[in-house]
Amino acid sequence: MTSTPEFPHIIGLAAELNKDNALGHFLHFWESTIYAVIVIALLGVVAYVATRRCEVRSPGRLQSAAEFFVIFVDDFVQSVLGARGRKFTAFVGTLFIYILAMNYIGLIPFFKSPNAEWSTTMGLSLIVFFYVQYTAVKELGFGGYFDHLMGQPRGMMAFTLIMPVFMLSVHIVSELIRPISLSLRLRSNIYGDDMILALFASWGLKDGFLWLFPNFFLVVLTSTIQAAVFSILTLVYFSLIMKHEEAHH
Repeated sequence: MTSTPEFPHIIGLAAELNKDNALGHFLHFWESTIYAVIVIALLGVVAYVATRRCEVRSPGRLQSAAEFFVIFVDDFVQSVLGARGRKFTAFVGTLFIYILAMNYIGLIPFFKSPNAEWSTTMGLSLIVFFYVQYTAVKELGFGGYFDHLMGQPRGMMAFTLIMPVFMLSVHIVSELIRPISLSLRLRSNIYGDDMILALFASWGLKDGFLWLFPNFFLVVLTSTIQAAVFSILTLVYFSLIMKHEEAHH
């Protein structure tokens, strides 16, 4: 049985060199987390450099790029959620740039994308899940959120338990499925992209390069799309709560 093709990366190589001691087991178990922390550190450095000397009249290129990104995300969030959705701009923007950076780092030689592991994408999805639930309870109250889960029974439907209980079961199942589907979608796409590139590279320089080079740009595109899809679906989950909040008021 052949093993799944994978590009060699620094944490994996270090784990292999120390496979007989505790350091090797630690690196192997936490390799995705280590790469995720590396991405956080890199983004922190970029954010610090972009904002340490903010200029109003003549901003630098990095500051201009950061401001353009913030304005773009803010406009997009408000186009989906309305003016009240601005409070989610920082969360969605951070989520998008973090996922995008984790997707891209896997394209750098001797690095690996943390999003190729389900533990990373599931962690991100759980953050979205709990934040959406917290927002729902905060905006609707416990009673309003429970009413939302039951499908807001009114009229004759409120006098029978069959339909409200059925809607409650459906909504609870759908809420629990969301983080699973959200995480699997991102993980499967990034893992598949990495596997395809590694497979082409294993064919050698002559045959593999003819496939590797054009597919590399396709992987860059799909990595961007997957980060955008994750962020857009997060906005959709918030929009469902916002609609019920408006109906509640």
